[in-house]
Amino acid sequence: MKARMLTLVLAVGIAGGVFLLIPALGSMRLWGVQQGYEPPQPIAFSHRLHAGEMQISCLYCHSAAESSRHAGIPAASTCMNCHEFVTAPLGVQRAEDELAKQENRTPQQIVSPELQKLYSALALDRGLQPHPTKTPQPIQWARVHRVPDFVYFNHSAHTNAGVSCQSCHGPVETMDTVRQVPDLTMGWCVNCHRSANGQVLSTRQVKPSVDCATCHF
Repeated sequence: MKARMLTLVLAVGIAGGVFLLIPALGSMRLWGVQQGYEPPQPIAFSHRLHAGEMQISCLYCHSAAESSRHAGIPAASTCMNCHEFVTAPLGVQRAEDELAKQENRTPQQIVSPELQKLYSALALDRGLQPHPTKTPQPIQWARVHRVPDFVYFNHSAHTNAGVSCQSCHGPVETMDTVRQVPDLTMGWCVNCHRSANGQVLSTRQVKPSVDCATCHF
C-alpha cells in the first residue's frame, strides 16, 4: 500500500513539474541562437535613415563584403565622407538657418549629440580639425550577427553570387537599430542552399553545396 502511495505521489509530482515547464519550453531555444538580438550601439546609427530613406548601398559602408570573408565595420573616416559637411539632421540645420535669417545673423553650425560622439572618437575639435592634444579612439560597435567558430562563412562568395544582404540580415533598411532576424542555425543555412539550388541570382545560375565540408573543414 505504501509503495502504491509513493508511486502515485511521484507520478503526480512529475506530471505537475512537466505541466509547469510547458510554458517555459515554448520560449526555449538552442544554445547560441541569438535570433532577435538587438544590442544598443555606442552611436545611434540608423540603417533606416541611411540605407532606407537615403538609399545608400550596403556595399558603400561594408565594401569588404565583395572581396573578403568578412563584411567588416566601416572606418570612421568613411562616415566623414558625408559628415564632414552634414553635422546634424537636415531639419534641425534648416530651422537654425531660418531663425538666423529672422534675427539677421550668421547661422550657427549645429552638431547633433550622436555625431559629436563620432567627432570625439576621431579626436576632432569644434572646427572638425584634428585636436592637438587628443588621440583618436576606435568606436566600440557591438557585433550583432555571428556564427560559431567552427563554421566557415564567406561574405564575398555570397555577395558575388547575387545573394542580397537582406537574405541573411533581414530588412535592415527598415531598422533604426539592427537586430538579428533569422536564427542562423545550420538547418536555416542548409535549407537556403537547397532552395537556391538551380535558381538564377544576379546573372547566373547558382548551385550552392550542401556538403558538410563546405562550411566545416
